[in-house]
Amino acid sequence: MKPKVAFICVHNSCRSQMAEALGKMFASEVFEAYSAGTELRPQINQDAVRIIKDLYKVDMNETQKSKLLEDIPAVDIVIKMGCNVVCPYLPSKHMEDWGLEDPSGKSDEEFIKTAKAIEEKVKDLAERVKNSEIKL
Repeated sequence: MKPKVAFICVHNSCRSQMAEALGKMFASEVFEAYSAGTELRPQINQDAVRIIKDLYKVDMNETQKSKLLEDIPAVDIVIKMGCNVVCPYLPSKHMEDWGLEDPSGKSDEEFIKTAKAIEEKVKDLAERVKNSEIKL
């Protein structure tokens, strides 16, 4: 059975959504990817949607929605995106904080930089899970 990974932040509208999309794209053979937060947003950040669509041909408006922590199944790994406030808490066997800046309201270059950083971190996480470097 594949471990479940939750990418979490407060609003579940930008970085965590990007991580869920890229987790499904680059690591679906290694883990199940989810994202959630403590506050719902009416829609995913549309700049994030556009950048992910441009870079990876994935339309997050069609595949994902803003979710609360209680909307996702129990998970094995929690990845905090970098809240700079009190991050949501979700029980897990392994937790990391990726410390990513929120690109909301910033330039496309910032969104692209964030997407590429998430892609790299997702691939690294998949490798570590595959090689049993993360104890579950």
